[in-house]
Amino acid sequence: MKLTKTLGYLGLLASILVGIGEYLLHYSPHILEASENYAFFKYVPLNNLSLGHLFAMVGLPLYFAGYIHIYRMLRSGNETLARIVLAVGFIAFAVGGVWIGSRASIGNIVHLKEHMDHAIYLNLIDHYTNNVEALVQALRVTIALLSVMFAIAIIKGGTYYKKWMAIFNPIVILIVLVFLGKALPSIGKHVLPILMNVTHFILFILSLYQLNKLNKSSHNA
Repeated sequence: MKLTKTLGYLGLLASILVGIGEYLLHYSPHILEASENYAFFKYVPLNNLSLGHLFAMVGLPLYFAGYIHIYRMLRSGNETLARIVLAVGFIAFAVGGVWIGSRASIGNIVHLKEHMDHAIYLNLIDHYTNNVEALVQALRVTIALLSVMFAIAIIKGGTYYKKWMAIFNPIVILIVLVFLGKALPSIGKHVLPILMNVTHFILFILSLYQLNKLNKSSHNA
């Protein structure tokens, strides 16, 4: 139980560190209106790009610890489903790591727009969109698959989670946050740029809450 809890806190720390990094990489007052061709990056200070990259790269490996925590919370119910969630989680954050590791570079390219040939600039933007930004779609698919397996494992029973936790799978949390962010732009402009990290912050908080309740029940028994 102690190791499982430690891994959960490492996952929570990952969501905070990578969230800070991604916020520094992406946020400016123009984040929602200047999305075409990554134009919002020109409003992000270069120092923020460098610092954000550092935070994201330091925090990212801790997400793998977080998914080992989730595996350990699930495996008593169904080892196979727990391993699928673990494997897909690792794939998701490997893909996500490649993507977020590229953001400082594309941000720097946007800053250099006025200093390079326009055709070369468009070529770089197109190359990035086709080869790196496309990873976002792969990430969404893997998170959706992971969420389905996560929910099924919990519904089948025998895990350390109460069955209501099945509702709070990553894709459902993410969709709710998107709707809230769109409905409340004053909040959305801060949440939407770091959406996956806010999603996992909530996921790990709920997971640790359930683990702590289980520990208390065991001690009181």
